[in-house]
Amino acid sequence: MKSHHLALALVLSLTVLTALSPAFAASKEIIQLQTQVDQLQHQLTQMKQSLDERMGVIKSLLDKNADAANKVSAAVEQLQTSINKQQSDRAAQVDQISGQIQALNDTMDELKVRLAKLSKQFEDMQAAQQSMAAQQAQVQQQQQEMKQAPPPDVLYNNALRDYNGGNNDLAAQEFNDYIKFYPDTDLAGNANFYLAEIAYKAGDYQKAVKDYDLVLQNFPSGNKAASAQLRKGLALIELGKQDEGVQELKHVIQRYPKTNEAVQAREKLRKLGALTPPPRARQ
Repeated sequence: MKSHHLALALVLSLTVLTALSPAFAASKEIIQLQTQVDQLQHQLTQMKQSLDERMGVIKSLLDKNADAANKVSAAVEQLQTSINKQQSDRAAQVDQISGQIQALNDTMDELKVRLAKLSKQFEDMQAAQQSMAAQQAQVQQQQQEMKQAPPPDVLYNNALRDYNGGNNDLAAQEFNDYIKFYPDTDLAGNANFYLAEIAYKAGDYQKAVKDYDLVLQNFPSGNKAASAQLRKGLALIELGKQDEGVQELKHVIQRYPKTNEAVQAREKLRKLGALTPPPRARQ
């Protein structure tokens, strides 16, 4: 019986031990797990602390960078404002300088115009002085020549003698001298007439007409006026200007009807077939 009880106790003990053994093993594992969890929590705590510290450092750096960026941005804005102001000031200076340059150019143009006017006035004054000097020299030369020139009657008679003697070149020189030294005398018209006659005889009808005109213009009442108009008409006819020549001959007849020149003019007109018969008297 005791043996049975002992066996039963032993069995029970084994049973209890068998039942307690897995429980004890499980409790150990739980403890290990708990230990690992505590360790993980500790590591997580440390990691969190480390992250917090790092985040603090990063935040501090970010704040510093933000402050630096703000300062840089402010400096850039200030620099841009300064640059804009400098550009505006330079633009204003450029405009001011451009206006000054334009004003200087306008002044230069005005000065050039004034200088041109002054230069023209100076040139005119120089020309006038030169002309006056030339005129004075000419007057002095004429006065000197007048002192050396022969008396008017002597000079004219010498010229007329050489003309009548056929020495036309010397006569022309003497008649020209007479006109030069004594242009306002009555015989100056005669001198012009004989110069025209010399040109007519030489076949220079153009010069002859010019000299005859001088007689008619300057000495219309002189004693050579009728002859000058007659000879002018003949010279024009020789030049082929018959209509003009005929008109001059008709003027001779109208102005000097009772002169020998009027007779010659009628004869020439008759030969040319240009003589108009006088109107018949009414009966």
